[in-house]
Amino acid sequence: MIRCLAVDDEAYATKMIADYIGKVPYLELVGVANNAIDALAKVREGGVDLVFLDIRMPQLTGLDFLKLCGDKCKVILTTAYAEYALDGFEYSVIDYLLKPIAFDRFFKATEKALEVFQPRLNPVVASPQNQPGYLFIKGDSKNKFLKVDHQDILYIEGLKNYVSIYTKTQRLITYQALRELEEQLPQPPFHRVHKSYIVSIDKIRLIDGNTLYVGDTALPIGGIYREAFLKVIRGA
Repeated sequence: MIRCLAVDDEAYATKMIADYIGKVPYLELVGVANNAIDALAKVREGGVDLVFLDIRMPQLTGLDFLKLCGDKCKVILTTAYAEYALDGFEYSVIDYLLKPIAFDRFFKATEKALEVFQPRLNPVVASPQNQPGYLFIKGDSKNKFLKVDHQDILYIEGLKNYVSIYTKTQRLITYQALRELEEQLPQPPFHRVHKSYIVSIDKIRLIDGNTLYVGDTALPIGGIYREAFLKVIRGA
């Protein structure tokens, strides 16, 4: 699934984009924002692949968002102003949708996005049967790497530019971004549940509201991850 964020300062516009996203089987709505500042915060938390972005918004414009966001996500612009198209494509946006947006035009834009994300979504690539059951992480010296079996991992905590991997017997720390590590892990059993946590679903003992328990350890479930996480749990 391509995890999507709808950003527009007009509520009817985000509702329309959200409704359209719900009609496309490979898209998943993980949040909405009515300004670029909140949108930037959500993207920096992680868990957002594709942003449907309005341009004319108060405080920070969509173009400001593109400058600040960098390569943390892909973007499809949604605006009533055609004159911004060239500026948008300078930031390598996937497509440019002019309001009012018809669903067929929206769908064509999402197909372009699907081509971009296809390597990650391809079931042959993502299938656990085609991935090794382990990963190597950087150790405490330049040429040292530690092998960690997937089945031993309970959960992973992201702390700025490094992560802590918790197993039943030890805590391993390595210099790596949580998002990078997330892309190396098979889904399932691993799932992002918070901006700072990835858990192995089969190690979860209890889910209570916005908290899950791995053994006796309580971990929060982030708001933008909750819906997707519960879908996985219900389908497990």
